[in-house]
Amino acid sequence: MGWNRTLRTAVVVVAALGLAACGGGGGDKPAAQSKGGAPIVVASFNFTDSQILAEIYAQALEAKGYPVTRKLNLGSRELIYPSLKSGELQFIPEYQGSAITTGFGKEPVKDAQGEHEQLAKLFEPSGISLLDFAAAEDKNTYIIKADLAKSKGITTIGDLKKLDKVVLAGGPECEKRLTCFKGFTDVYKLTNATFQTVQEIGPRVQQLESGAVTVIPVDSVSPPAGDPKYVALKDDLNMVPTENVVPAVNKKVLDERGADFANAVNAVSAKLTTDIMRELNKHVDSEGEQAADVAKDWLSQQGLA
Repeated sequence: MGWNRTLRTAVVVVAALGLAACGGGGGDKPAAQSKGGAPIVVASFNFTDSQILAEIYAQALEAKGYPVTRKLNLGSRELIYPSLKSGELQFIPEYQGSAITTGFGKEPVKDAQGEHEQLAKLFEPSGISLLDFAAAEDKNTYIIKADLAKSKGITTIGDLKKLDKVVLAGGPECEKRLTCFKGFTDVYKLTNATFQTVQEIGPRVQQLESGAVTVIPVDSVSPPAGDPKYVALKDDLNMVPTENVVPAVNKKVLDERGADFANAVNAVSAKLTTDIMRELNKHVDSEGEQAADVAKDWLSQQGLA
């Protein structure tokens, strides 16, 4: 989950997590009792693809007979991590790079497998384990207009050096972040780049369309990242850490539930891609569908529920 997404989601302050439970998804049918016991508490952050992911994993588990309690749309890691570490929350779809940087204040190694191992070690003292990470990522992606990319032969961030002038528009903190404008100047050594503050994504896209700016950051799961009008530039120097989706699960739950539980979760992760998450987000954000319904339809199509 890139900082770009985090900025656009206000922290939801809840007096008690127990009051923040949101039902939905498979909750309208009873879970098979053969795998009963205490419900597994599945949580999400307060933005669209986190809620969709939580519903996908929750409903997949319910389809296998595991009881689930949802506590969705809770807010930021600062709010969620204490309850995750205490065991009050037991399962959350995380994003590897942001979990390392925001959750633990560490520098990620910037490759998916390495980040997985790094995050697993960071979580271990708190009794939290990681299952398989997915190919799906929600990370900062930099887009330019497709006609400019084609005419100048630009496919990577480094290729922006081919232009006389580059204007990057982003939120105010972008200017000093190594994963944003500071990375353009310090990592990519772009001496032709200047920065312009444009807080909201809508106006940013308009500025890009008009030619007032050259390049903007968007989330990889947002519609502009997959729009043929734009080209998503390859981050050839790995300025931005990988943000693969990974289920973080209470170790006690994993131990009690065994291999069948882990296999059910890993089967979901194996099918999740960035393109799929972008499409599912579009159903919710652009078409007004409910996250629970979108999750249910996708699981059914995949034969997972």
